[in-house]
Amino acid sequence: MGTDQIQSELSESILTLRINRPDKKNALNLAMYQALADALTEADSDEAVRVVLICGGDDCFTSGNDLADFISAPQVGPDSPGMQFLAAISEARKPLVAAVNGLAVGIGVTMLLHCDLVYAGTNATFQMPFVNLGLCPEAGSTLLLPRIMGHQRAAELLLLGEVFSAEKAYNLGIITELCQDSDVLTTARSRSLQLAAQPAAAVRLAKNLLKRNYASQLHETIAEEGMQFVARLKSPEAAEALQAFIQHRKPDFSKFT
Repeated sequence: MGTDQIQSELSESILTLRINRPDKKNALNLAMYQALADALTEADSDEAVRVVLICGGDDCFTSGNDLADFISAPQVGPDSPGMQFLAAISEARKPLVAAVNGLAVGIGVTMLLHCDLVYAGTNATFQMPFVNLGLCPEAGSTLLLPRIMGHQRAAELLLLGEVFSAEKAYNLGIITELCQDSDVLTTARSRSLQLAAQPAAAVRLAKNLLKRNYASQLHETIAEEGMQFVARLKSPEAAEALQAFIQHRKPDFSKFT
């Protein structure tokens, strides 16, 4: 299942990883996380791969975690599929490029913080609703977002968890370039080809130097967020948020302190 829902293709030194679960708005389950983690890990040691390009569908990048999957089988420890994916994407030595159309929710936004180049359609929408669900941010976002845009702007995105536009994402520094929706993948592919033509060792070194000042702190932050995320899955607030979602009502957190 994971292989079918994460499609991979190597062409012209570019490994394209396509999230392909349209019936669930590309929500990521454990098998998909494992497939992504394995593909990124293998790409790092494969000399035929010089660039990794991550994309979704024409109307959805990914709607985030498959909540039912996560509630029924919480990820615990560094060897869980989700944590393996975060380790692989945050520690990738080769350049990562993302092409974003449509919805990007939760991990669909935070994974972009680990990509080197991000291209998005003008009609793409973004949201990090972790707190809304009684959970906490993940993927190192509590470290990376303030570095990119400052505390107050990061706090607005994470504490309120509201939907924001591609234009706002660009202005905040999450996106490299805005494109017409129909041109996103073409543009990302073109830039990937440019990267693939660059001296590979020099590209890897430059990427490493760009991240060296915060690499160890990022590793620690991802681990801490992961531990807190798993704990929050068992919290009364998360239970209320999930039940409200199932019952198609607004959650009531007033009884929790």
